[in-house]
Amino acid sequence: MKITHVEVHRIHVPAADPPFQWRHGLGGSAPAGEGAVLRIGTDEGAEGVALFARPGAAVMLDDLVDRVFREELLGQDPFQREWLWHRVWELDRIQELPLPTLGLIDIALWDLAGRVSGQPTWQVLGGFRTEIPAYASTSTFATTEEFLDVADQCLELGYHGIKLHAWGDATRDAALCVALREHVGPDVPLMYDGSAGFDLPDAIRLGRALSEADYLWYEEPMREFSITAYQRLAEATDVPLLVGETSDGAHMNSADFIKSGAATFGVRASTTLRGGITGAMRTAHLADAYRIRAEVHGSDIPNHHLCMAISNTTYYESLVTSRTVVRERHVDAAGLVHAPQGPGISLPAHFDYGPELRQFVEPGA
Repeated sequence: MKITHVEVHRIHVPAADPPFQWRHGLGGSAPAGEGAVLRIGTDEGAEGVALFARPGAAVMLDDLVDRVFREELLGQDPFQREWLWHRVWELDRIQELPLPTLGLIDIALWDLAGRVSGQPTWQVLGGFRTEIPAYASTSTFATTEEFLDVADQCLELGYHGIKLHAWGDATRDAALCVALREHVGPDVPLMYDGSAGFDLPDAIRLGRALSEADYLWYEEPMREFSITAYQRLAEATDVPLLVGETSDGAHMNSADFIKSGAATFGVRASTTLRGGITGAMRTAHLADAYRIRAEVHGSDIPNHHLCMAISNTTYYESLVTSRTVVRERHVDAAGLVHAPQGPGISLPAHFDYGPELRQFVEPGA
């Protein structure tokens, strides 16, 4: 079997409804725009697709396919995923590929493998579980009272924990984190994501508040360029750190976070930011060798498959971006997410997604 065509199909990505905010300095949800579906086809009719649903993705992906990817892929065996992953990594040396595009080819090839075998991709990967608990991962709300109300709704709907994305002010965020712990009691798992909003002194200050409030993990308080800064943070605080979300290098970068002692809870694994499915699985296996977690980041459908394939992940991340909480369609009344059943990654074969697009991408896209 050989790859015979590599295509980009443009799709409309609607704006989030209602719109939402992230911390100060990051803005909010994206406006409507043109996303893309990458389609890889073969001489035997097998094909795989990967969704790039960010507004503006179509122009970016059209350019990369025309300049770089098509020539590299045509005539290749689609089952040589390791080789093709390596080729994309080599190309990144000169092309400086945007992080989300590093894994698109890999995702499409894993989708193709599942479709050919008639199995969901998580089973092709080996499979570990058929269900996983979900936690509610909030956007940023205006007041502490709004956060507490959203948390109550999430717990009533069955979510197994709450992760905060707050304002990016160390003093105010610390007070919110303590207030949430006091509000929900000692038994609800709580997490905090700093969205890289702090320097080391403020990250330490906030981390000590999280330690006292018994948070399960402390995620990305600083940009991930200085592993030394994260090492200092781990030494100065007791709250476990979850690291390696947006830094380049996939499992190779994660290895240095682990070696430094900074990954005291674990590292992030995701198809979107850690080199597709292959990069995420390498990261998970690396973390497992050190007996730490590889928590799956994001709630799009490829990451849904990752959750079922990775043994050392704890939760499915379900974004909650509205003050009136509605459970994500993948999350049941018991707060569980069940394994996909269709072949491949289970994206529809057609490309006119329309309103159903939001079934397959995270609200933050």
